[in-house]
Amino acid sequence: MAMYIRVKRKRTTYFVHCDPSDTVLNLKTKLSCLTETPPNNQRLILMDSYHVLDDGRTLAQQQVENNAILALTLRKRDGYWEDIDIDMYNGHNVFDVDSN
Repeated sequence: MAMYIRVKRKRTTYFVHCDPSDTVLNLKTKLSCLTETPPNNQRLILMDSYHVLDDGRTLAQQQVENNAILALTLRKRDGYWEDIDIDMYNGHNVFDVDSN
């Protein structure tokens, strides 16, 4: 069963078409084409629970459901992660990412 999730970073939202059986690493690979950031420098956080998603587990295993909002943070040059910085209410740049 296909689903869409919203991945947000700053004022950008990516609408990603995926399957519950996709791993987080698979999702990060899709995002790397748009963000020009390798998967190992991306961190995804489920906004309902603020749970950092595990690359090796599926979206379903981590309770990521259709229309979920994930925050994307990137690794900084010093090795630490950016803080979550998403704009939930103002205009966004929107990208639709299809799994096909």
